Amino acid sequence: MNVWEIARGHTALLLTGTVLGVAGAAATLAQPLVIGEMIKSVAADLPLTGPVLLAVALFATDAALATAHAYAIGRAGENVVYDIRHTLAARLLRSRLQSYRRWDQGDVFTRMVTDTSLARVCLTQALAQIVTSAFMVLGGIAMMGRLDPLLLVTTLGCLGLASVVSLLLARQVRRVSVTNREDTSAFGSALLRVLGALPTVKASRAEGRESDHVSALARQARRSGIRVSALSAMLTPAMNVGTQLALTVVIAWGMARVATGDMAPADLTAFMMYLFYLVSPLVMLFMSVAQFQQGRASIDRIAELGTLDQEDTGPGSDITLDEHGISFEKVSFAYPGNDTTVLDSVSFTVPERGLTAVVGPSGAGKSTVFQLIERLYAPTSGTIRMGGIDIASLPLGQLRSLVGYVDQDHTLLRGTVRENLTYAAPDATAREIADALDKAHLTDVIAALPDGLDTELGERGAGLSGGQRQRLAIARALLQRPRIVLLDEATASLDGESEAALRDSIDIIARHCAVVAIAHRFSTITQAEKIIVLAGGGVQASGTHAELHAGNGLYRRLAEAQEAPA
Repeated sequence: MNVWEIARGHTALLLTGTVLGVAGAAATLAQPLVIGEMIKSVAADLPLTGPVLLAVALFATDAALATAHAYAIGRAGENVVYDIRHTLAARLLRSRLQSYRRWDQGDVFTRMVTDTSLARVCLTQALAQIVTSAFMVLGGIAMMGRLDPLLLVTTLGCLGLASVVSLLLARQVRRVSVTNREDTSAFGSALLRVLGALPTVKASRAEGRESDHVSALARQARRSGIRVSALSAMLTPAMNVGTQLALTVVIAWGMARVATGDMAPADLTAFMMYLFYLVSPLVMLFMSVAQFQQGRASIDRIAELGTLDQEDTGPGSDITLDEHGISFEKVSFAYPGNDTTVLDSVSFTVPERGLTAVVGPSGAGKSTVFQLIERLYAPTSGTIRMGGIDIASLPLGQLRSLVGYVDQDHTLLRGTVRENLTYAAPDATAREIADALDKAHLTDVIAALPDGLDTELGERGAGLSGGQRQRLAIARALLQRPRIVLLDEATASLDGESEAALRDSIDIIARHCAVVAIAHRFSTITQAEKIIVLAGGGVQASGTHAELHAGNGLYRRLAEAQEAPA
């Protein structure tokens, strides 16, 4: 993602704002000349009406142009930051999981919010201010040279040293700003880490340790932030020293020359006004350079985030599938950055209808199978087919519309029950919603909530019990009306009665589509038409419960471990 290219899309508005700023600077530069003319008119006993009206007109024009300039640049800045955030958010949401998970969430958040705001300043306000301030400075110098070249040389000598110091400070600001951005990201990552596991932190009595750790990172961000503030604060005084020195010399020498008749009082007045007018643009010029340097660091950080690998959406139009069974053909997979092979030449089939269960010890790759079907990850080798067609050739939207996935964490989002329920099917009818709730045995639960389907849930579904959240995630998958339902430990948090009811629902669903279930609780899968046993990265056996219990030692040990009394 090229941030500069995004900014170029708003060149017209940026140029308009910059031109308005330059025009306003021109109106400002004309004001000392008019004031000088007023002094000459007073000295010559001439009418003041014309100069006064012209001065009022210049003041009004300057104010109007400054307002228009600020609005145009501000609007352009908001447009630019919107386009950056819109583009970046789309890339984040469509990124490959293996690429995204290399990043800390706090760092991603900081880049999306803080760095984009700094980039807006760099790409709009800072650039426009550099142009208008430079015009103001150069124009002021030209007008001062027109009034008195000797005084100008003296003035530039005093201001030159201050300008060099300010430029060096601006470079230091950029270097320290990069450090501050990194420190802020580290603080954000640590904060999200502990807040995401707050119950564990409390249960482990680790509040003090975690607070100390987060506070240490906050202090580090504070220290680097103070260094940025200190260096930025020195820019204005550096220019003020040069200006005050120049003003002292101009007043002393200028008054001496007026006394001897070498310089007109009106010219000295205009020259001093230009000197006063020069101070603010000079300060703004170097502050804008510092802002631009800070923004460049943020732009680099945004560009890094924009390099996330994107999911391959496949062809543009849906492909007709005559059936919806699944087959794995010598599929191997290892997570990126990990040499351990999770699946090694795995082959099996899942019929178009019926319940297929996947069992095995922890780490056997059961959840990985589901993630490969959803194309959250791509196989290292081998092929996964749906209806005989390689799923890599299916449009991603079509594939995921055919697959309902309930993960181990049964993830819910902050929002209402209705919003969570219809997340994959926003156009679902009231009848379809009621049917899904009934199949997941949530009808009575929802009726008992304060606002029913419109009850607000907290982070990760706070407000419902673990079992209720799990059933809501299942109802969400069913509402999608998928042809394949993937249940990853879907009954882990259900009580015996709810599990029995859900088994009845699964039996009904399995008559119309394929249901693939991962379950440690064998009571859920004993009636499965097919059970696949994964172990050691491969398929150790497959068959019915009776066949495997009689002929596979691993399956029998897993089943008997649950049957043993506590």
